[in-house]
Amino acid sequence: MTATPHGANPAAAGPAPGSLAPVTPPAAPVTPAAPAASATAPAAHQPSPSGARNPAGPLLAVKDLQVYFPILTGVLRRRTGWVKAVDGVDFEIDRGETLGLVGESGSGKTTIGRTIVRITQPIGGSIDLGGTDLLALKGEDLRRRRRQFQMVFQDPYSSLDPRQTVGDILAEPLRVHNLAAGKERDRRVAELLDLVGLDAAFIERYPHEFSGGQRQRIGIARALAVEPELIVCDEPISALDVSIQAQVINLLERLQADLNLTYLFIAHDLAVVRHIADRVAVMYLGKIVEVGPSDRLYQQPLHPYTVALLSAVPVPDARTERSRRRIILRGDIPSPANPPTGCRFHTRCWLREKLGNPEICATTDPPLAAIPEAGPEQTVACHFASEQVALRPDDVVVEVDETPVPAPVEG
Repeated sequence: MTATPHGANPAAAGPAPGSLAPVTPPAAPVTPAAPAASATAPAAHQPSPSGARNPAGPLLAVKDLQVYFPILTGVLRRRTGWVKAVDGVDFEIDRGETLGLVGESGSGKTTIGRTIVRITQPIGGSIDLGGTDLLALKGEDLRRRRRQFQMVFQDPYSSLDPRQTVGDILAEPLRVHNLAAGKERDRRVAELLDLVGLDAAFIERYPHEFSGGQRQRIGIARALAVEPELIVCDEPISALDVSIQAQVINLLERLQADLNLTYLFIAHDLAVVRHIADRVAVMYLGKIVEVGPSDRLYQQPLHPYTVALLSAVPVPDARTERSRRRIILRGDIPSPANPPTGCRFHTRCWLREKLGNPEICATTDPPLAAIPEAGPEQTVACHFASEQVALRPDDVVVEVDETPVPAPVEG
C-alpha cells in the first residue's frame, strides 16, 4: 500500500505529486504480457438491523470501475500489456454507513480507495457521489468537490509534511477552500484537535514530535477539516501498536455517530472490520467476490475464498482454536498482469477440488448475484455457492461461541 508522499495533501488541492496520470484504455481487449495480528477489541459497532439499506439511496455508487496500469518495456518504454489492478468493480455505500473492504495484499483494495479520491485515474467506469460523477470533474470543479470526500492514509509517518507544524497542516485545507481566515482559522484548528482527542497546545509542534497514534489522529483531523460526507480509511490502524488500534477505531466510530460520516474502511484485520462495518465486501485479484451485511457474512460466508479467510481468524477460546482446522490455500495469488480465465479464484479453490474440478469455473466468470440460500442483501460471485452452503465442511468454523469454557474440576 502506498501512502501520500511528504507534503502531498489531496485533502486540500488537486492530485498528489507523483500520482499516476490517466491511462488511455485499449480500443480492444489486449492480451497481457507474461507475468514478469488483531487489535484489542473496541466497543462493538451497531450495524443496521438485518442489513437494512438506507431508503434515501446510496451516497457513493461505483459502477464497472477499471484501473489498469501499463507494462512498459524496452528502451522506448513501449506498452506490452496491462496490470489489471481493479477490473469491473461495482458497489454502493449508503449515507452514514461503513462498508468494510477486505482481501489479500495485491487484491486492489487501496487502488479502489485512491481512485475514489482521484489520486489514481481509472480507465473506465463511473464514481457517483451524491449525484455527481467524480470522473467527469476536472480542474476547479474537482477541487471544489474535494470537500465532499477525504482520505485517511495507512502510514501516519509519511502522510504528514515534516516541514509543517500541526497548525499549518490543519489550516491548509481551510485556507485552500476559503472556509476560515485569521483568528477564526486558528479557532477551527484548535477545535479539530480537540475533536480527535489532542491538546490545542500541540499546534506549534511538528509531526516527528508525536507518536504513531497521535499522528494518525492528526491525519483524521485533517480529513475532517473540510467537513466531508465520505472518508476513505485506507488501513488506518495497520501501522499502529495493538494498544493504540482500539483507540483509533473507537474515535472513528464516535466521529461517525456525531457527524453522520460515511466510511469506506479498507483493512486486513477481519476482526476489526466486523466491529466497525455495517456491510463487508471481499476482494480477490481485482474483483469483488462477495458482499453482505457484516454479521450475516461472518455467520454464513458464501464464497469459498471468504470461508478460507474466516478460517484464519484467531478465535478467543483456546479449546476451540486447537480443535478446528484451517483451510490452507495452495499457491500464491496470481499476477494481475495475467489473471486466470473464468473465476479468478479457481486456481486455488478448495471447493472446486471437492466438486471434482468442474470446467465452468475455468471458463466462465461468475456474476455477483444473490442465491436462494441467503438473503437478497448478500451477493456472491461463485457458480457453486449453494453447494458450498450445503457442504458445511468440517474444517470451517462458521460461528464461534466466545464464552470461555470453564476448566474441568479435578478430583
